[in-house]
Amino acid sequence: MRNKATNPSPTADRFRKTRAAHSDETAEDYVEAVAQLIESSGEARISDLARVMGVSHVTVTRIIARLRDAGLVLQEPYKPVTLTPAGRQLAKASSERHEVVLRFLRAIGVPPKQAEIDAEGIEHHVSAQTIKAMRRLLKEKAAD
Repeated sequence: MRNKATNPSPTADRFRKTRAAHSDETAEDYVEAVAQLIESSGEARISDLARVMGVSHVTVTRIIARLRDAGLVLQEPYKPVTLTPAGRQLAKASSERHEVVLRFLRAIGVPPKQAEIDAEGIEHHVSAQTIKAMRRLLKEKAAD
């Protein structure tokens, strides 16, 4: 009989990776939203983030504090939120991953609105290997 504590099942790694991806989702979504707000309107305020994310001002304030502690954003009371270099890098990577997944879903015939919804979830769980394969397929399809 297998000792579950010292010898996890073969699927344990898959579940561990999924749990890790879930914990990163919020950070990725928020830094991406901050970057988009800065690009579109020149600044990202807590109230703007609350509107974009569909959550309360208190929720955004709590999440921004966590992101500040993680070194991803800079934020002073009553001032706009800005991204640190690490935050900009995470936002860029998240945005690029989202775009690849979205383009892939559209390429396989998923309707635009549904592709947007699905890409938002998939982008956080897809591996670099899968993104590479999606890019390759998109490039091949574009060449045809």
